[in-house]
Amino acid sequence: MKKTLIDVSKKTGYSISTISRVLNGKSEKYRISQSAKEVILQSVKELDYQPDIVAQSLRNNTTYTIGLLVPHIDNPFFANIASVVIREAQRYNYTVMLIDTLEDPVQENKAIDSLLSRKIDGIILVPTGENPSKLEEISTKTPIVLIDRYFEKHTDNYVGAYQATKLLLESGHSKILCIQGPDISITTKERVRGYLDALREAGYQDNAMIRGNEFSIQNGYIETKLALNSTTKPTAIFALSSTILLGAVKALNEHKVRIPQDMSIISFDDNLYLDYLNPPITRIAQSLENIGIIAVKMLMQKILEETELHSEILLKPNIIKRDSIKVLTDRK
Repeated sequence: MKKTLIDVSKKTGYSISTISRVLNGKSEKYRISQSAKEVILQSVKELDYQPDIVAQSLRNNTTYTIGLLVPHIDNPFFANIASVVIREAQRYNYTVMLIDTLEDPVQENKAIDSLLSRKIDGIILVPTGENPSKLEEISTKTPIVLIDRYFEKHTDNYVGAYQATKLLLESGHSKILCIQGPDISITTKERVRGYLDALREAGYQDNAMIRGNEFSIQNGYIETKLALNSTTKPTAIFALSSTILLGAVKALNEHKVRIPQDMSIISFDDNLYLDYLNPPITRIAQSLENIGIIAVKMLMQKILEETELHSEILLKPNIIKRDSIKVLTDRK
């Protein structure tokens, strides 16, 4: 026979309202002790109590569902973030509806409208467009947390790109090809800004080479092949994403260009597989784990505790040095 909250209440001695608050993640808000929380959760597990989601939704005016919108789920960066968000949402007994916007603002708007029609409780979004007006309007009724990309200048992507370019410059490289993502993306804009500022400080602003238009393997592949056939070949490549990096490596291998002996390379974004390439790739790392955890926590604070979402949390990147950069004795 299916167990109910009454059964949990009889077993623990706590009221149904207290049990409900614990199961809904509102222990802190109502100052329920950690010991009481542990007793309730253990009893729920022992009784194999399964909440009636439909009844809860009607009673609490909630669907226990959040939307997660990312551009290109085949990009390992966004796939890893999605994995963390789904895992963390489950801790709050929330289901995640994952949508791939294909880096298209029109598809993004359609996806948001679809989620809102399903009465989801909140949205975590990697925005694709430049105009925040729709999101600002929606956020007055439905909580929204933006991750990775923003609508104003921030320093995390900028600093990471600046550090990457400076590392190449300090290694003797002045002809650095920067292969970028879509130029409407604030992520791209900030990373390019960091690249240009580092060149400018070193006096090599006239050497700037910025190519590409997607965070994709194909983009990295095509732009690298074009660069290798140009009259002004770079000595180093700065790939603004790990997917761009993979395309660049493929093109270099096809041309039998050795890394780092013939071409140095550095990537923005971290992924474990970069250590298994030959050679392992130096990159700018962002903590995907922390990005996902913080995004869910911020959204749940708004949903469960009705706190205001005005925070901007910047996670500073760091350089993971591997073997893909050659130090030039004579600057080229």
